[in-house]
Amino acid sequence: METRTVSFDLPLGVFSALRKTPEEFEKDIRVIAAVKWYEMGQISQEKASEIAGMCREDFLLELSGYNVSPFQYSDGEILNEAGYE
Repeated sequence: METRTVSFDLPLGVFSALRKTPEEFEKDIRVIAAVKWYEMGQISQEKASEIAGMCREDFLLELSGYNVSPFQYSDGEILNEAGYE
């Protein structure tokens, strides 16, 4: 997998406010971004787990911690699939 490094500056107080090391912060940012992009329907479960740096199964388990359903269907899609539309 080809990768690219992205970096940005943050105030040092961020780490103490969150009680996280820079390494823990980086991991959290990757997971949180992947969860949000998945929730918004911008990326697949597979791509989200890749961004989060974990296997798909672990990513699906991680979703529950953010109250995000692993099933990303609209109300209309669910009704259609159930035969109500």
